Amino acid sequence: MARVRLSVAERREELLRAAVEQIEARGVAAVRIADVASALGVSNALVLYHFSTKEKLVAAAFAYAAEDDLAHLGKLLGRRTTALRRLRSAVRWYAPTGQAKGWRLWIEGWAAALREPALLAVTRDLDKRWKAAIAEVIAEGVAAGEFRCPDPMGAALRLTALLDGLAVQMTSYAGAVSRARAQEWVDEALARELGLAEVPATQQQ
Repeated sequence: MARVRLSVAERREELLRAAVEQIEARGVAAVRIADVASALGVSNALVLYHFSTKEKLVAAAFAYAAEDDLAHLGKLLGRRTTALRRLRSAVRWYAPTGQAKGWRLWIEGWAAALREPALLAVTRDLDKRWKAAIAEVIAEGVAAGEFRCPDPMGAALRLTALLDGLAVQMTSYAGAVSRARAQEWVDEALARELGLAEVPATQQQ
Protein backbone atom coordinates (compact mmCIF):
# COMPACT_ATOMS: atom_id res chain seq x y z
CA MET A 1 0.00 0.00 0.00
CA ALA A 2 1.44 3.38 -1.03
CA ARG A 3 2.42 5.84 1.68
CA VAL A 4 0.29 8.96 2.00
CA ARG A 5 2.13 12.00 0.68
CA LEU A 6 2.79 14.38 3.57
CA SER A 7 3.43 18.10 3.52
CA VAL A 8 6.86 19.32 4.61
CA ALA A 9 5.49 20.30 8.04
CA GLU A 10 3.70 16.97 8.48
CA ARG A 11 6.76 14.99 7.45
CA ARG A 12 8.96 16.98 9.82
CA GLU A 13 6.58 16.33 12.71
CA GLU A 14 6.44 12.62 11.87
CA LEU A 15 10.24 12.47 11.93
CA LEU A 16 10.41 14.33 15.23
CA ARG A 17 7.90 12.00 16.88
CA ALA A 18 9.89 9.01 15.68
CA ALA A 19 13.13 10.57 16.89
CA VAL A 20 11.67 11.15 20.37
CA GLU A 21 10.55 7.51 20.53
CA GLN A 22 13.95 6.24 19.40
CA ILE A 23 15.82 8.45 21.87
CA GLU A 24 13.62 7.18 24.71
CA ALA A 25 14.27 3.59 23.64
CA ARG A 26 17.99 3.76 22.76
CA GLY A 27 19.41 6.89 24.40
CA VAL A 28 20.94 9.95 22.76
CA ALA A 29 24.40 8.45 22.30
CA ALA A 30 23.20 5.23 20.67
CA VAL A 31 20.39 6.51 18.45
CA ARG A 32 21.22 6.79 14.74
CA ILE A 33 19.66 8.49 11.75
CA ALA A 34 19.09 4.97 10.43
CA ASP A 35 16.99 4.07 13.50
CA VAL A 36 14.60 6.95 12.88
CA ALA A 37 14.40 6.20 9.17
CA SER A 38 13.80 2.50 9.77
CA ALA A 39 11.02 3.18 12.30
CA LEU A 40 9.10 5.06 9.60
CA GLY A 41 10.13 2.98 6.60
CA VAL A 42 11.85 5.91 4.89
CA SER A 43 15.40 6.50 3.66
CA ASN A 44 18.26 7.96 5.66
CA ALA A 45 18.49 10.62 2.96
CA LEU A 46 14.98 11.83 3.74
CA VAL A 47 15.81 12.33 7.40
CA LEU A 48 19.04 14.14 6.49
CA TYR A 49 17.16 16.31 3.98
CA HIS A 50 15.07 17.72 6.84
CA PHE A 51 17.74 17.90 9.57
CA SER A 52 21.17 17.51 7.87
CA THR A 53 22.90 16.00 10.96
CA LYS A 54 22.07 13.74 13.87
CA GLU A 55 22.87 16.58 16.30
CA LYS A 56 20.30 18.87 14.66
CA LEU A 57 17.72 16.08 14.64
CA VAL A 58 18.26 15.36 18.34
CA ALA A 59 18.06 19.04 19.32
CA ALA A 60 14.89 19.47 17.26
CA ALA A 61 13.35 16.34 18.80
CA PHE A 62 13.92 17.66 22.31
CA ALA A 63 12.52 21.07 21.33
CA TYR A 64 9.45 19.29 19.94
CA ALA A 65 8.99 17.32 23.17
CA ALA A 66 9.51 20.49 25.23
CA GLU A 67 6.83 22.40 23.35
CA ASP A 68 4.39 19.53 23.86
CA ASP A 69 5.07 19.53 27.61
CA LEU A 70 4.79 23.32 27.85
CA ALA A 71 1.53 23.34 25.92
CA HIS A 72 0.02 20.90 28.41
CA LEU A 73 1.40 22.90 31.33
CA GLY A 74 -0.22 26.01 29.84
CA LYS A 75 -3.58 24.25 29.73
CA LEU A 76 -3.33 23.21 33.37
CA LEU A 77 -2.25 26.64 34.57
CA GLY A 78 -4.77 28.44 32.37
CA ARG A 79 -7.86 26.77 33.83
CA ARG A 80 -10.57 29.04 35.30
CA THR A 81 -10.13 28.05 38.92
CA THR A 82 -8.04 29.06 41.94
CA ALA A 83 -4.30 29.45 41.71
CA LEU A 84 -3.89 26.73 44.34
CA ARG A 85 -5.87 24.21 42.33
CA ARG A 86 -3.96 25.08 39.17
CA LEU A 87 -0.61 24.76 40.93
CA ARG A 88 -1.49 21.46 42.53
CA SER A 89 -2.73 20.08 39.22
CA ALA A 90 0.43 21.16 37.39
CA VAL A 91 2.81 19.88 40.06
CA ARG A 92 1.02 16.54 40.32
CA TRP A 93 1.09 16.13 36.54
CA TYR A 94 4.80 17.01 36.28
CA ALA A 95 5.87 14.93 39.29
CA PRO A 96 7.36 11.47 38.53
CA THR A 97 4.25 10.00 40.16
CA GLY A 98 1.94 11.83 37.73
CA GLN A 99 0.79 11.61 34.11
CA ALA A 100 3.66 13.44 32.41
CA LYS A 101 5.52 11.35 29.86
CA GLY A 102 9.17 11.12 29.05
CA TRP A 103 11.21 11.43 32.25
CA ARG A 104 13.71 9.00 30.75
CA LEU A 105 13.88 11.25 27.70
CA TRP A 106 14.67 14.34 29.76
CA ILE A 107 17.27 12.61 31.90
CA GLU A 108 18.96 11.58 28.65
CA GLY A 109 18.70 15.17 27.47
CA TRP A 110 20.25 16.67 30.60
CA ALA A 111 23.22 14.30 30.34
CA ALA A 112 23.76 14.86 26.62
CA ALA A 113 23.39 18.63 26.99
CA LEU A 114 26.69 18.70 28.90
CA ARG A 115 28.39 18.00 25.56
CA GLU A 116 25.91 19.41 23.02
CA PRO A 117 25.47 23.23 23.01
CA ALA A 118 22.32 23.09 20.85
CA LEU A 119 20.68 20.62 23.21
CA LEU A 120 21.78 22.67 26.23
CA ALA A 121 19.93 25.66 24.79
CA VAL A 122 16.76 23.59 24.43
CA THR A 123 16.82 22.12 27.95
CA ARG A 124 17.74 25.47 29.50
CA ASP A 125 14.85 27.18 27.70
CA LEU A 126 12.39 24.54 28.88
CA ASP A 127 13.64 24.90 32.45
CA LYS A 128 13.30 28.69 32.41
CA ARG A 129 9.83 28.66 30.89
CA TRP A 130 8.55 25.98 33.30
CA LYS A 131 9.82 27.92 36.34
CA ALA A 132 8.44 31.21 35.01
CA ALA A 133 5.00 29.68 34.46
CA ILE A 134 4.88 28.25 37.99
CA ALA A 135 6.17 31.50 39.52
CA GLU A 136 3.53 33.51 37.65
CA VAL A 137 0.66 31.46 39.07
CA ILE A 138 2.15 31.59 42.56
CA ALA A 139 2.27 35.39 42.24
CA GLU A 140 -1.37 35.39 41.12
CA GLY A 141 -2.36 33.38 44.19
CA VAL A 142 -0.48 35.75 46.47
CA ALA A 143 -2.17 38.78 44.86
CA ALA A 144 -5.56 37.12 45.29
CA GLY A 145 -4.89 36.44 48.98
CA GLU A 146 -5.05 32.64 48.58
CA PHE A 147 -1.70 32.02 50.27
CA ARG A 148 1.59 33.67 51.22
CA CYS A 149 4.87 33.41 49.32
CA PRO A 150 7.47 36.21 49.51
CA ASP A 151 9.56 34.81 46.64
CA PRO A 152 7.49 33.14 43.87
CA MET A 153 10.49 32.52 41.61
CA GLY A 154 12.53 31.01 44.45
CA ALA A 155 9.58 28.79 45.33
CA ALA A 156 9.27 27.67 41.71
CA LEU A 157 12.97 26.85 41.60
CA ARG A 158 12.84 24.80 44.80
CA LEU A 159 9.72 22.91 43.70
CA THR A 160 11.13 22.01 40.30
CA ALA A 161 14.47 21.00 41.86
CA LEU A 162 12.60 18.56 44.10
CA LEU A 163 10.54 17.19 41.21
CA ASP A 164 13.58 16.78 38.96
CA GLY A 165 15.57 15.09 41.72
CA LEU A 166 12.77 12.66 42.53
CA ALA A 167 12.40 11.89 38.83
CA VAL A 168 16.08 10.95 38.55
CA GLN A 169 15.85 8.71 41.61
CA MET A 170 12.61 6.99 40.57
CA THR A 171 13.57 6.59 36.91
CA SER A 172 17.16 5.47 37.44
CA TYR A 173 16.79 3.39 40.60
CA ALA A 174 13.62 1.33 40.73
CA GLY A 175 12.25 1.17 44.26
CA ALA A 176 14.54 3.90 45.63
CA VAL A 177 11.49 5.96 46.62
CA SER A 178 7.92 4.71 46.69
CA ARG A 179 5.30 6.57 44.66
CA ALA A 180 3.27 7.23 47.79
CA ARG A 181 6.24 8.70 49.67
CA ALA A 182 7.30 10.83 46.70
CA GLN A 183 3.79 12.23 46.31
CA GLU A 184 3.67 12.96 50.04
CA TRP A 185 6.93 14.92 49.80
CA VAL A 186 5.68 16.87 46.78
CA ASP A 187 2.43 17.80 48.52
CA GLU A 188 4.30 18.82 51.67
CA ALA A 189 6.75 20.95 49.68
CA LEU A 190 3.96 22.77 47.84
CA ALA A 191 2.11 23.48 51.10
CA ARG A 192 5.32 24.69 52.75
CA GLU A 193 6.22 27.04 49.89
CA LEU A 194 2.73 28.57 50.00
CA GLY A 195 2.66 29.00 53.76
CA LEU A 196 -0.13 26.46 54.22
CA ALA A 197 -0.33 24.02 57.10
CA GLU A 198 -1.66 21.52 54.56
CA VAL A 199 -3.34 21.56 51.19
CA PRO A 200 -7.09 21.40 51.89
CA ALA A 201 -8.77 18.28 50.57
CA THR A 202 -11.30 20.41 48.66
CA GLN A 203 -8.42 22.05 46.79
CA GLN A 204 -6.59 18.89 45.79
CA GLN A 205 -7.92 18.53 42.25
